[in-house]
Amino acid sequence: MGWFRRRAADPVTPTKLDREANRDDLAALEAFVTSRSGVEFYLEPETTATDTTVVAIAHDGEWIRRRTGSPRVAAKIAQRHAIPLYEAARLGYPERMRAWNRAHPERRAR
Repeated sequence: MGWFRRRAADPVTPTKLDREANRDDLAALEAFVTSRSGVEFYLEPETTATDTTVVAIAHDGEWIRRRTGSPRVAAKIAQRHAIPLYEAARLGYPERMRAWNRAHPERRAR
């Protein structure tokens, strides 16, 4: 019977549902870091839906999320700007980010 047999992966169907990181993503992170103070990076691992991403959070809680392609790229940007890089899965996100989201509900509509 083949009830428990795994299906062979379809070589035509891509495993990623989203696009990969590009120069615009990295440029947006660089611009955010250089235009705000107290920025920290929170690394999010690659999933089947998205490439590796970084959430950059400023001192006031303002944030952006962009693809980086790999943890190594995120680490290079963080090192270049001397900002901390944390694993979001281990630490979670800071309260200031949640407070900023509550104060800016229009941002959630995007």
